[in-house]
Amino acid sequence: MIKGVDHIGIAVRSIEEGLRLYRDVLGLEKVAHEDTSDMEIVVIRTGAVKLELMAPKKEDSPVGKFLAKRGPGVHHIAYETDDIEGD
Repeated sequence: MIKGVDHIGIAVRSIEEGLRLYRDVLGLEKVAHEDTSDMEIVVIRTGAVKLELMAPKKEDSPVGKFLAKRGPGVHHIAYETDDIEGD
């Protein structure tokens, strides 16, 4: 069963833009940074939940397509579970 929210994925046009709001304005702490072939990710902690800021490196990546269609905002919510297979 679902135990809680693990993280909320937020699509941003650039990591710098996202950090200006979440770190500089809201005062949240950056706890991790990751680069993949398609996107740059920064994890920010707010209480027990992490916010995952995702900026595309390519316009045709999943996050790039999301931004083109919907603009910046919530991309996904990842739930914590002790049985991902559902057995």
